[in-house]
Amino acid sequence: MAEQPMLKFVTIDRDMPQKREAETRREDFNEIYAEYADAKAKEQSSRCSQCGVPYCQTHCPLHNNIPDWLRLTAEGRLQEAYEVSQATNTFPEVCGRICPQDRLCEGNCVIESSGHGTVTIGSVEKYITDTAWEKGWVLPISPTVERAESVGIIGAGPGGLAAADVLRRAGVQVTVYDRYDRAGGLLTYGIPGFKLEKDVVMRRNDQLAQGGVKFEQNVDIGTDISFADLRVRHDAVIIATGVYKSRKISAPNANANGVLKALDFLTASNRKSFGDAVPEFDDGALNAMGKRVVVIGGGDTAMDCVRTSIRQGATSVKCLYRRDRTNMPGSQREVQNAEEEGVVFEWLSAPKGFAETGGNVTGVMVQKMRLGAPDATGRQAPEVIEGADYVEDADIVIMALGFEPEDLPTLWGEPDLPVSRWGTIVTEYVTGKTAMDGVYAVGDVVRGASLVVWAIKDGRDCAQAILEGLSATKTMAAE
Repeated sequence: MAEQPMLKFVTIDRDMPQKREAETRREDFNEIYAEYADAKAKEQSSRCSQCGVPYCQTHCPLHNNIPDWLRLTAEGRLQEAYEVSQATNTFPEVCGRICPQDRLCEGNCVIESSGHGTVTIGSVEKYITDTAWEKGWVLPISPTVERAESVGIIGAGPGGLAAADVLRRAGVQVTVYDRYDRAGGLLTYGIPGFKLEKDVVMRRNDQLAQGGVKFEQNVDIGTDISFADLRVRHDAVIIATGVYKSRKISAPNANANGVLKALDFLTASNRKSFGDAVPEFDDGALNAMGKRVVVIGGGDTAMDCVRTSIRQGATSVKCLYRRDRTNMPGSQREVQNAEEEGVVFEWLSAPKGFAETGGNVTGVMVQKMRLGAPDATGRQAPEVIEGADYVEDADIVIMALGFEPEDLPTLWGEPDLPVSRWGTIVTEYVTGKTAMDGVYAVGDVVRGASLVVWAIKDGRDCAQAILEGLSATKTMAAE
């Protein structure tokens, strides 16, 4: 009888891919985790318990068939593992790198709950897809039939690109419009290379372009082309613009020089990594080199900012968050990585205002907090500790307080575009269809700031709904 390839969690410990030493990795923007070797990927996959109710799959927004591709990896059937993985996920190599697995699949692993340490799902997912690219198993997009219908997609982020992939494979003519000069959205300009190296994103962009997806870059809807014209040009339009408007803080001297928006800071850094000319980086305005940096916020964007600052050569980097470590919304792995690299976290600390001299920020006026009694949801609200204020010295302060949608009805001159009181677009659940005929929306512009994996799911679901609608229209016309 052949050896049972699975259920080895009782004899094999959890083992992540080797992480580069902090002193080395803080000097560059390369990814910090090494790739699994084939034997190690098989070994770690074999720890899966193949449980009857796979909570890892249930808690994955894409409902990836994780137990099956883990088993196939353990059995050495790597190409089949990749085919199962990519059947539900447009960008598995991206999700394997940047998904907060500790809050999703791995955080709900049954053997983790039993004290054996979760299966390293994300690292295996990354390994499977990177190997597939190396081996030539990632096939070009080649529709079996070309269709006359066309779909315009506004926004080249993960939601828009996921929709483009599904539609193009079905033969639909797809054009993606984006305000930036490279596709990828936050994957390209928001997420640092040490989490997601840019050739990984560019490779997918190239695959879409070679498969017939048309990209119109440096295009501002409402300025370069009207939304109404797009609706005339295409049979359907998908809005996948994301949320790029930074949340502001109302506090004294919040407009001082050196108080920066997180996305401006990250975009400048990523552009520099591409070799672009970035005057604001070169003149020091968006560059942490030799400066005392304070980042305000506790999400993944804040972690990207503190770790980028370290790599740019900041003299000190501190992160202020108004709750404690347990209640932090960002990935705990990212917090650990940041601490290893030299970031100092000031928990239960909130900005009250900013100190400045000659219009330039010199520090953050901090008020210390404590957590109050839990509310009905169990969430503890921060409360100010009177008399515990102090000033945290800073040469630049990076605001990473989250993002909101832009006012699209006004920007695009479309008052009938249905939006919520938060500015997000109102759509049907799953399909992404709005109240405007032929207009859909997906991702953060519908959900508010969320995860890349949710945007991918929304894009795929919306594309499928559009395909069904186009087919139904074609059938009715034939009758």
